[in-house]
Amino acid sequence: MHQHNDDDQLVELLFRNGTITVIGIVLSFSLSFVTQWANNPVPWELDDLPALACLFLGIAAQLRSLLVMLGHDSLKRRVFDRASRTFMIGVLLIAAGVLAAIIADLVALLK
Repeated sequence: MHQHNDDDQLVELLFRNGTITVIGIVLSFSLSFVTQWANNPVPWELDDLPALACLFLGIAAQLRSLLVMLGHDSLKRRVFDRASRTFMIGVLLIAAGVLAAIIADLVALLK
């Protein structure tokens, strides 16, 4: 009798493709936010470093998850779940970066 383990479980192709679409859309939003922020006429200061670090790490995590999802192995449940967790970490880092950027701008305005 053939035993199934977690490595044998596959993700439905349609579900994986939808996840890839979501990752691509959120990644493009993240990149466009960084572009808009970089074009901000207010000069960058040391206070902006935490926001920049969070944004950079968040984009890197989202890009990593997209690259993993585009591979054939991402149909395996274990690989899919790991890429999904990496993506969610990236989203949380981007949210923290956006919040840090807003706080840094507010602090600069109040000076």
